[in-house]
Amino acid sequence: MADITKLIGGSAKPLERRTDPPEAQLADAMKAAGIQPPGGIVFDGKLHRFASGGKGSGKGGDKPGWYVAFPDGVPAGRFGCWRSGIEQAWRADIGRKMTAAEEMAHARRMAEAMRIRDEQAKRKQETAAATVAAIWQEAAAASPDHPYLARKGIGAHGARVTGDGRLVVPLYDVAGHLSSIQYIDHDGGKLYHPGAKTGGAMWLIGTCDDPGPVYIAEGFATAATIFEATGRPCVAAYSASNLVPVAGAMREKLGAAADLVIVADHDQSGVGKKYADQASAKHGTRVIIPPEPGDANDYRAAGHDLAGLLAPAQSDWLVPADEFSEQPTPIAWLVKRWVQQQALVMVHGPSGGGKTFVVLDWCLRIASGIDEWQGQRVRPGKVVYLAGEGHHGLRGRIAAWKTRHKAGPLSMWLSRGGVDLNAPEGYAVAAEQVRALPDRPDVIVVDTLHRFLRGDENSAQDAKTMLDACNALMDEFGCTVILVHHTGVNEEAQHRARGSSAWRGALDIEVSVVPAKGDAPMQIVQRKSKDAEMAEPVYVDLESVKIPGWLDEDGEPVTSAVVIGASAPPERKESKAERHRRTFEAAWFASGAEDQDGRPFISRSAMMDYLQSHLGLSEASARTYCKPSAAGKPICELINAETIRADSYGWLVIDDTQASAMMLRRKAADG
Repeated sequence: MADITKLIGGSAKPLERRTDPPEAQLADAMKAAGIQPPGGIVFDGKLHRFASGGKGSGKGGDKPGWYVAFPDGVPAGRFGCWRSGIEQAWRADIGRKMTAAEEMAHARRMAEAMRIRDEQAKRKQETAAATVAAIWQEAAAASPDHPYLARKGIGAHGARVTGDGRLVVPLYDVAGHLSSIQYIDHDGGKLYHPGAKTGGAMWLIGTCDDPGPVYIAEGFATAATIFEATGRPCVAAYSASNLVPVAGAMREKLGAAADLVIVADHDQSGVGKKYADQASAKHGTRVIIPPEPGDANDYRAAGHDLAGLLAPAQSDWLVPADEFSEQPTPIAWLVKRWVQQQALVMVHGPSGGGKTFVVLDWCLRIASGIDEWQGQRVRPGKVVYLAGEGHHGLRGRIAAWKTRHKAGPLSMWLSRGGVDLNAPEGYAVAAEQVRALPDRPDVIVVDTLHRFLRGDENSAQDAKTMLDACNALMDEFGCTVILVHHTGVNEEAQHRARGSSAWRGALDIEVSVVPAKGDAPMQIVQRKSKDAEMAEPVYVDLESVKIPGWLDEDGEPVTSAVVIGASAPPERKESKAERHRRTFEAAWFASGAEDQDGRPFISRSAMMDYLQSHLGLSEASARTYCKPSAAGKPICELINAETIRADSYGWLVIDDTQASAMMLRRKAADG
């Protein structure tokens, strides 16, 4: 037998790759972050400042760049630029994986680097605050004739002018103390006072004495423009990244009922929208973005109605209930009771369980004009099928279906591959291709979801971006979107979609495809129907169909399967032994699906945890459940049936069939 200690670590020293010197690696990391590195880098555990190459850097001895680099052990440290707000941790690539001791030492060094940085930043800010106060006190009131104000078409609103003619505007912290100033030259170039604190700082133009919306904008000119257009107070946050803390400060100051509205810049990078959306999600603000590239000042300068954009008429937003219910609005269906028009539908099931056959059967009936499915009316329409995998098999399934149903031409289009629908570039590819079709689709199918998702299906944030993409398709094309997705593997997860709970919350209709088992046919079960009564389950089988003219390499006919109706199976009560096996497997999956020598194993403590946390048993009942000598109790019954045996500190599955089935299901879940 091979020595597995060599595979999992053992004591052998790992092989090392050739790497650049630490100084070169740190310099490269700085460049990648957008910071021009200093001429020489010193690894001494002290904070070093340098001119970082940004706007204003190096003028008057200004050195906003900084780094702390430690020489001992694995070279590591932190670096950043106070002016641009950049900060990053860094660790040298030593050509191998670090040991546990090195990892702990690295964590200590990072904590020390942050302490040094914070102390230095605090000293800088204290020194800068005194200077800022003196400069602001000595500055004269600005005239509306100042070149920057005249070019922007705004008043001064309390801005001041330095001796060299630059406009200065203040930044106040949450407590209302002056923390920094921003210099604005005649051409609009902006610089913060070096070393002064800007994070979370702001300037309120106007007062919040009267009820109504309070606006938050990125820059001073934008905030002044909004105040002049609406007469309502507007906070200048000074940067997109500052929108989140500023919105939080205003929410805390004005209360939960205040109408906070972020007016974000419409920039090509999407940075303004990104931070505005974060602030909205975290602090409950509304978000308005000009429909054209630019900010609110640009929008007004182009002759548009900024006040109308920011405060649209809402007189018809609330309507009387009697008027609202006067006219009927019956649900429009593509497949009655199963596929609603202009809705988000998900069909899920285990891998190889038949979910694609079911969705294809719906879509091909819609695309061919066949007006019935399992006794329900079908409305003809156009279908776009985004297929991320299995194109060879899909080709045969469609051909077999057309043969079985003697169907004519199909109003249906299929993609040649998958794209990341929740990424801008992927969505653009899909949307442009759909726009180019001769007709707009009634249905867009995404099969399978994970082939079109960038990110993690378990992440609520990634799920949201995908749901946003689906909603955008529905809004633009007025269509239904059907997501084909997988379920988990263990028994408890068979009736819900895999991943984040955000998926289910957004669906109009959710459908499970339960695979055929024994004599029972495939079952199609509706799990959610937001706007209508739940449909009764439907039972189907798969029928093999020869495809005319299709021969394999041996000259034999090629076949594929087609969904056909089936009768409901006679009701069958689960036996006690089956219930015990199902509970044991569910506990095994919940505990991490461990194995010993290729057989499922679960510890006694893991089983106890599962029985109490998932089944709600008391500790005493869980102990009785697990007693190997308690006649009639599950563990005792499974031992007597030679399904499991006591092994070390838990139980091992010894029944070959049960062990093989559980390990196969684990493999499918992992892959």
